Amino acid sequence: MKNKAIWITVGVLVIAGVLATFLLYGKQEKQTPTETPPMGRGGRDGANRPVPVTVAIARTGDIDVMINALGTVTARNTVTVKPRVDGQLVRVAFREGQVVKIGDLLAEIDPRSFQSQLDQANGQLMRDQALLANARLDQARYRGLLAKDSIAKQQVDAQEALVRQYEGGVKTDRALVDNAKLQLAFTRVTAPIAGRLGLRLVDTGNMVRATDTGGLVVITQTQPITVIFSIPSDNLTAVINKLQDNQQLTVEAWDRDNKNKLAIGTLLTIDNQIDATTGTVKLKAEFTNSDNALFPNQFVNVHLRIETRHGVTVVPTSASQRGTQGTFFYVVDESKTVSMRPVVLGPISGNIMAVEKGLVPGEKVVIDGADKLRPGAKVEINFPGEKGGESKGSPRGDRSQGDRSRGERPQGERRQNGRNPAAESKGGV
Repeated sequence: MKNKAIWITVGVLVIAGVLATFLLYGKQEKQTPTETPPMGRGGRDGANRPVPVTVAIARTGDIDVMINALGTVTARNTVTVKPRVDGQLVRVAFREGQVVKIGDLLAEIDPRSFQSQLDQANGQLMRDQALLANARLDQARYRGLLAKDSIAKQQVDAQEALVRQYEGGVKTDRALVDNAKLQLAFTRVTAPIAGRLGLRLVDTGNMVRATDTGGLVVITQTQPITVIFSIPSDNLTAVINKLQDNQQLTVEAWDRDNKNKLAIGTLLTIDNQIDATTGTVKLKAEFTNSDNALFPNQFVNVHLRIETRHGVTVVPTSASQRGTQGTFFYVVDESKTVSMRPVVLGPISGNIMAVEKGLVPGEKVVIDGADKLRPGAKVEINFPGEKGGESKGSPRGDRSQGDRSRGERPQGERRQNGRNPAAESKGGV
């Protein structure tokens, strides 16, 4: 009996639990369709709300026709200073990184052995000069005796030959003296060009030889300095035409991020052949580099200015959009409605570009927020630099301020601060 009562109790509890579950589930289903959806981007009101965008006004201006390339800074001249004689390095007379002029003393090699060789050569020269002087005196006497027929002509001829032999010896001695002087001068190592010194490669006290490959120090000429870069062969004709007209083409060197201008120079020369592998040709530009902004082997962005076009329609590069039909802009009319406008683009310079067809000055183009647009959409206009996404007459009213007080940002401000990497890299007007 006791077991039967237990089983009856368990059965009643199970049935009660099942009934309670069904009742609760049915109540929730009845309540769900009657709940009001939250207002916002997912609600009905959010679907009709104008899309916040940033716009720029097309204007008339000037634009540079540029050829952009990557370049490498190269020293105008580079010299590895090597000893020209063998000996012990007794003095290093320069500081690493020092700027030197032609002829500045860099190092000294022990000169004593070379001074001895010079003294020896001078002694040999003096000896042969004395022999030559004596031979010439004998030659003069012999010629006098021959005139009196008091000496054989053969003896006179032998004396004249001896004089010429001593004259040759004296010339040889003088050459040896000059060579000894030159070897002695080579013990003073001087700068062959003006430029900046690198790191010292040999310390004082070491034996150095003229056959050493490493040298003592490297000098690089950085003022002026050059940049070598390559451009497509299709652009070569425009460059050659400008040079043939004796026009000086301006070249700008920018840092690797293309944000800071480092120097302005001029095009120096064009290589004499096109690289068949890459289809490019090398050019060299020269910069005064008075502030040492350019450094040998530095990578830079090069902007070669071909010409300047005046009075063209220009807009920020971030206005450009690509579609199946080609390039287009989102243009905003007076009713704040957007439309897709096919355009023909011209040259691009920095963060602006020219529009050759499809846009007139004064029209508004979308430069940020285009990813949410479709033709015919209403927009809320903001201009670059404005904070927040609100404008006068915004349908949001005070709700934006309420969101801000709770730590939330209006939708337009979220879009503006959530930067579009493509638009940010292109910049704006």
